[in-house]
Amino acid sequence: MLVEIGFGYYTNSMALLADGWHMSSHVLAIGLTWFAYWVARRNHDNPRFVAGTAKILALSGYTSALLLQVIAIWMAIESVARFLNPQEIMFGEAIVVAVVGLIVNAVSAVMLHHKREDSDHNIRAAYLHVIADALTSLTAIAALTAGWLWKIYALDAVSGVICSIIITKWAYDLAKNSGKELLDYK
Repeated sequence: MLVEIGFGYYTNSMALLADGWHMSSHVLAIGLTWFAYWVARRNHDNPRFVAGTAKILALSGYTSALLLQVIAIWMAIESVARFLNPQEIMFGEAIVVAVVGLIVNAVSAVMLHHKREDSDHNIRAAYLHVIADALTSLTAIAALTAGWLWKIYALDAVSGVICSIIITKWAYDLAKNSGKELLDYK
């Protein structure tokens, strides 16, 4: 993530910046996930949790959805600014870093897919974060390759907008489902 952010600034690639900043949200989301499980397990038999500790996990999933949305909004704003004011991009270096990011995301998605349970919003949130990262990596690679071949710098910014729209949809769905659990809505 730090490599993608650093190289995103170095190469002037919005696609790499978007991917790197989105990956950085995983550090926070994973920390939140671990903390939620720790609190839930520690208080499993605590009588003060009248309805149990499941809402802790739903709250963690909801918080992850909000973090995803913040990242998506930032990506959209920055991408539109880059679209209106295209910058020269170091395509070769940016593509190499994006491919490495895709490999890391693919391995992470495979590992999380085996542990994913549809009823656990916390694991689902982590899985969606990784899938969203893989998508931003694929979009970055496609936009950077096409931009390099045809010298269309705006494609880099367009990939950021596309990714922000998709991430917004996933964040909305996660917030809706985990929010229903928080409110005991059926």
